[in-house]
Amino acid sequence: MDAQSRGRADGIDPADQWVLNPDTGDYELRLNNSGGDSGGSSRTSGPRVPHSRGPVQDSDSGRRSAPRDGGGERRDPAREGGRRGGPGREVPGQRRRTANGTHGTEGSDPEASGSRRARKSRKAPKARRKKALMWTGGVTAFVLVGLSVGGYALYQHFNSNLNTVDIGGSGNKNVFDNDAPINILVIGTDKRTGKGNQGYGDKGSVGHADTNILFHVSEDRTNATALSIPRDLITNIPDCEVKQEDGSEKTVPGSQGVRFNESLGQEGRGPGCAMDTVKAITGLKVDHFMMVDFNAVKELSTAVGGVQICLGKAVNDADSHLNLPAGEHRIQGEDALAFVRTRHSFGNRGDLDRIQVQQQFVASMIRQMQSDDTLTSPTKLYKLANAVVNALTVDSGIGSVKKLTSLAQEISKVNTKNITFTTVPVLDNPAEKVKATVVLNPPKADALFAMMRDDTSLTEVKSEKKAKKNKQDALLKGSKAAAADVRVDVYNGGEVPGAAQATVTWLQNDQGVLKSTNKSNAPSKAEKTTLEYAPNQADQARALAAMMGLPGSAMKPGTEDAEGLQAMVLTLGKDFKAAGTPITGPTKVPDDIQQANADKAVCAK
Repeated sequence: MDAQSRGRADGIDPADQWVLNPDTGDYELRLNNSGGDSGGSSRTSGPRVPHSRGPVQDSDSGRRSAPRDGGGERRDPAREGGRRGGPGREVPGQRRRTANGTHGTEGSDPEASGSRRARKSRKAPKARRKKALMWTGGVTAFVLVGLSVGGYALYQHFNSNLNTVDIGGSGNKNVFDNDAPINILVIGTDKRTGKGNQGYGDKGSVGHADTNILFHVSEDRTNATALSIPRDLITNIPDCEVKQEDGSEKTVPGSQGVRFNESLGQEGRGPGCAMDTVKAITGLKVDHFMMVDFNAVKELSTAVGGVQICLGKAVNDADSHLNLPAGEHRIQGEDALAFVRTRHSFGNRGDLDRIQVQQQFVASMIRQMQSDDTLTSPTKLYKLANAVVNALTVDSGIGSVKKLTSLAQEISKVNTKNITFTTVPVLDNPAEKVKATVVLNPPKADALFAMMRDDTSLTEVKSEKKAKKNKQDALLKGSKAAAADVRVDVYNGGEVPGAAQATVTWLQNDQGVLKSTNKSNAPSKAEKTTLEYAPNQADQARALAAMMGLPGSAMKPGTEDAEGLQAMVLTLGKDFKAAGTPITGPTKVPDDIQQANADKAVCAK
């Protein structure tokens, strides 16, 4: 019997054992029921397990309460003769049903209860609410309740229900790398096997990569891009390694000119194959994957109490069974699944229009998860955490509640207004008379992928990173030396064979930089192209940067002047594609690329 069924067998919902402490603003787990007769006033609450550590916001004033000392106990200024004075306040006991049918607190008098109710009715300060917004981190983090027996049992309940897949060499073995972006592939599979997935056609199907969103979180965690990849995109699927049940690896041969959705499920391909295919298309290495099925949409939408959507017109779709009038609706369960599945109700009645509807649904769910209505309800938090671990299949790199929580806490640093949804730019497949598939739109797709590889935000974000970038870009401004006066040694630290010689040939023949020399391979591989120069070579550096399209981040000025005929050092990195091709990526999203921000509600039309 799991933790949930055990609790209910005793007449207690496990979620009701999480109680909001009005003195600290923390949720605390009461591990045993505090009984008591109607006339008693004694306190018999069980041990308290705090949800968070360190200073926290006071629930009614927004002031920070005292931190715990090294032994884990909270130092109360009131007890130590602090500014509040008077006796130290105690944490309320286990909630119980009072004689008049209302929730009360054992050992408390009516006056004190009224005072607490008054405090509770006040609006939570914005600072405290912002602290609480842990996105999915808040959904799962509360299960990490310490080492007490009851807390450990609850943690194990969630942990044991999480499905994991070993993706071998694909992805990142660590949860995330510090000072690096995070790329997560979210896959919605259309499999028809398993609980709650039958009855939607293609009975017994192992599923495809039906809905695909590459979630890119910036290095400084100030912004994120959610890139939808059309299932009907014609692409090449590379060979991939799939872990077998006995621990051995099997190589699944690649396929040329097929739909992207065949990168999962078909020919025995696993999620790692879909991750490898995304890398081949975008140039972005995917760190982790999260996969959900039909039933997950129903469970998650129900757990948050419904997802708010807006319809610009009435919809009655016989295929998805979505039947709703125009206007705003809160949908869950079967209606939520019907909404994200419908492809004949909006726009041009195709998959690209359905993608935008799905983006709106996901954005609305994010807003609902962050709402006070969810965050202040222990019952909803428990149900949501339970739905998350039951719904998700993830790679072993994030295959525990603790690892997922760590990842979620990183993602939660991103403000919702800086999460941008967009779709891979595509064109109708010119090889088809009846348009059923799409192909990349190279100019626009390449520019968008380059922005993501360069970790460039699609929204305007003020951050330390941007200030640093502006400082680096300033190095490109100023006078430039004549090409004949530029002296540079070129090293190849990238992945293009012969890149150093090709660059020197281009510089001499096309740009007039006759004092350029091929120095062959660099001592080690370089991720990014760099130009090292002395202060008295700054005008040469600016001239070479302009010729090669180097970004400000490539400029590496020294502190001592060059002597005699000393040359600058240009090291070509993995970002080098070909001589004459600018290194720097675009800083602005190409025109006509579809975008939507997660903080804004949009009506589907």
